[in-house]
Amino acid sequence: MAVTMYYENDVKTPALAGKQIAVIGYGSQGHAHAQNLRDSGENVIIGVRPGKSFDAAKEDGFDVYPVAEAVEKSDIIMILAPDEIQADLYASEIAPNLKDGAAIGFGHGFNIHFGYIKAPETVDVFMLAPKGPGHLVRRTYTEGFGVPALFAVYQDASGNARDIAMDWGRAAGSARVGMLETTFKEETEEDLFGEQAVLCGGVTALIEAGFETLTEAGYATELAYFEVLHEMKLIVDLLYEGGFKKMRQSISNTAEYGDYIAGPQIITAEVKANMKKVLTDIQTGQFAKDFVEDYKAGNPKMKAFRAAAADLEIEKVGAELRKAMPFTQSNDDAAFKIYN
Repeated sequence: MAVTMYYENDVKTPALAGKQIAVIGYGSQGHAHAQNLRDSGENVIIGVRPGKSFDAAKEDGFDVYPVAEAVEKSDIIMILAPDEIQADLYASEIAPNLKDGAAIGFGHGFNIHFGYIKAPETVDVFMLAPKGPGHLVRRTYTEGFGVPALFAVYQDASGNARDIAMDWGRAAGSARVGMLETTFKEETEEDLFGEQAVLCGGVTALIEAGFETLTEAGYATELAYFEVLHEMKLIVDLLYEGGFKKMRQSISNTAEYGDYIAGPQIITAEVKANMKKVLTDIQTGQFAKDFVEDYKAGNPKMKAFRAAAADLEIEKVGAELRKAMPFTQSNDDAAFKIYN
């Protein structure tokens, strides 16, 4: 099915002009959207609870208010707090202060799609979801381009919701490089699946299994680390730049032949069946239910997962090896400390 990419010249209506905009949350995505929109000439305030993010937004020159007050003052409210706290935040501080005719936006469809947030019929509901982490959304904007994004409309009370979503993409920098129109359902389910089965869960499990296979066979932990983790970036960069073809053109014939022979032995029909189970759990809302319930219980599962991950041998070995490789350290470290 053919899809249309939208760019800056496709954004015909300055739907944000003259509107008071509130960005709720000043974390990874929040700081990026807010700063990019401000630099694009839009009128942006921040709504956030007292704490580190409140202070960071102040230091960055924004007018900062408690969430309820920011919502009350604004025509367009972009909710960029973490997924797991949005529903409670919406019920207690956003919903009671929404104006009729306001628009609420999201960077991810999770809470709307799974029904944790139910907006009144009198407001627009839209989404602008950059396909990258917040520090890249900000950095690429300052470099003159941007991060591609998805946009969608869930509820069009005013008749202008699509224009608002597209204009938000322009102001955030995404229209410089391209935006795709989607639905809340499609974005939410595909995004969760990509993270779990491939980009995060799949990749880390594959790396760890490879590391354990080598070290259990007697190979040095340091060598195993370099083989299965350190070099991953080099391969992914080639994939990013030119797909499978560029990667395979850039590696040796030996590596390419092994790619064709071994790949299907690792990613078998059983693995794909497991991926389908992951997708089913996402589609039915089971994953969302488990995630939200864990948060409400105080994150016992998340804390256990993090503790186990921190104790992995590959993490300990990697931490030592990276001390001698300062080039692996990102210039964006400060952004992670401030905005996460």
